[in-house]
Amino acid sequence: MITFNPIDFMKQILRIITGLIFILSGFVKAVDVVGFSFKLEEYFSPTVFNLPFFEKLALPLSIFVVALELILGLMLLLKIQVRKVLPALVALCIFFAFLTFYSAYFNKVTDCGCFGDAIKFTPWQSFFKDIFLLVLLLILWLLYRKDRKADETVSWAVPAFLVISAAFAFVIVYGIVREPVIDFRDYKIGTDLNAELKKVRDTPPTYKMFYTMKNTKTNEEKEVSQDEYVDNKEYWQDGTPWSIEEDKSESRIVSEGYKSEISKFHITDVSGNDMTNEITYAPKAVIVFSYAPEKVDKNLLHNIEMKLISLDGTYIAGVSTQPETYRYITNGVMDGTAIKTIARSNPFILVLERGKIMDKIPAEVFLKKY
Repeated sequence: MITFNPIDFMKQILRIITGLIFILSGFVKAVDVVGFSFKLEEYFSPTVFNLPFFEKLALPLSIFVVALELILGLMLLLKIQVRKVLPALVALCIFFAFLTFYSAYFNKVTDCGCFGDAIKFTPWQSFFKDIFLLVLLLILWLLYRKDRKADETVSWAVPAFLVISAAFAFVIVYGIVREPVIDFRDYKIGTDLNAELKKVRDTPPTYKMFYTMKNTKTNEEKEVSQDEYVDNKEYWQDGTPWSIEEDKSESRIVSEGYKSEISKFHITDVSGNDMTNEITYAPKAVIVFSYAPEKVDKNLLHNIEMKLISLDGTYIAGVSTQPETYRYITNGVMDGTAIKTIARSNPFILVLERGKIMDKIPAEVFLKKY
């Protein structure tokens, strides 16, 4: 007769939930491991940890961290070597908690990239998520630490682990060589840039002034919004004891408005003239982008330009962070971070039809496809 053991039941549920969380977290980073490497570059930059050597290793480190998160989460889910996996996950969680706490407390790297572009967390939300996971892991460790049966693996678990791991490896490699298998970014194929830019213009963020008022008779201080200040004449009528403490008053955002990374899609020519509308309203436009033109092979860039010149009835241009990257086509300039947000390859091609994204592909693939 099988008896119900609430402790064992709780152990299994917590193990499955925790394993799935780590797999989800690792998978959305694995889909876009290059994007995650950009986040690590921010941590290694001079304004954060000032570790320039590690900036060059951001991509391999990203692959290592993501692979570790996926492998450990999958082993926990499939109940493979649980007692060895849990301490490793605790250490990994402490590492993430340190990064997210640093981001939150010092207001650095305001999106840690914990769930890639799929789920956006503020730094404090990311930190408390890590603390919650750490608590779950410690509970699991206490429950499993004396359970020798936890090291017993069912016959199907290892083959399942190998198959799923191979699928994860494919997702990582495909995202590096081409583009993410699943695109969580605002610049998905099919997106209408003109429609998105209109939403950004029509729904801007809203700010309000908040005044710190001080009563000169009682020394009482209170904070009031600009609306309360205007509506209540006791704060501004002649003879009022209330005065505004200018150094303590501030403007705050009260409505985010329409948020989209596409708001940063702003391209200028070498003279600083806006050429965004010229590109987004063209019947067809093919644009080559590079966020790090100094790293692009010159022969590759030459071949791309020659291919673009051969396209009839198409608006063509080259956009990068430097004004003289391209020799044979119109040069445009755009912020490097904004370019990285569109696609991860360097360089990559964006194909538009009246502002609608029809394709975005690595330059090498473009040369073979078109």
